[in-house]
Amino acid sequence: MRSILIVNDDGINAEGLIRLAVLAKELGEVWVVAPDDQRSAASHAISLHNSVDIYPHGFPVEGVHAYTCSGTPADCVRVGALSIMPHKPDVVLSGINAGLNVATDIQYSGTAGAAFEGAFQGCLSIAISEGVKSSGEVADRYLPEILAELMEQELGYGQIFNVNIPACPLSELRGILRNRPVSHGMFYRDRYKKTADLPNGGVRLEVDGQYNEDCEPDTDFRAVVENYISIGIVNNIS
Repeated sequence: MRSILIVNDDGINAEGLIRLAVLAKELGEVWVVAPDDQRSAASHAISLHNSVDIYPHGFPVEGVHAYTCSGTPADCVRVGALSIMPHKPDVVLSGINAGLNVATDIQYSGTAGAAFEGAFQGCLSIAISEGVKSSGEVADRYLPEILAELMEQELGYGQIFNVNIPACPLSELRGILRNRPVSHGMFYRDRYKKTADLPNGGVRLEVDGQYNEDCEPDTDFRAVVENYISIGIVNNIS
């Protein structure tokens, strides 16, 4: 039986993680190692100068082995594959993330970072994200067949599959687009705004992103903007 490690960056109690575990149970033996709290935008960071704490965790999907990790999403993959599971998983699934990970957002994504760590560990790795306002009906309908399809394929070293599911209703989904290249655009054009003056001349800033849907045709970004599921291969910098 295929062994599957599921991780995320939204935390052990995230709805998307639980839904993914339900779907993955039909495809193999499922282990979950997830952060004990929100770790979005952690990218591929790992813990080198501090320890990570691992605890067994009750999980609402019967038969799933679940643990929390105090570290990053990439730490979850490393400790899961190297310490918790009896052997390295055949597949690493990262998600289902609450929020799309396309275009330049992939650079910051803890969801993608965890999948890249899975690829480094020699596992077929798939990052899965959906629009933040999604009802989940599109993912629940199409992910089982998408995962079954992708799990039978091979990738090169450092590559991951990146699946993004728009937040549209199932009735408005226009289809699935495969082999989507990564856009050079971004959903939010970031700037910073001052929120407070601090002692000794300091200032407190926070990101103030402006929403944007301008992007190139035939890319991952354009696919989800136009209500398609986007599937693509993303290469790590290696």
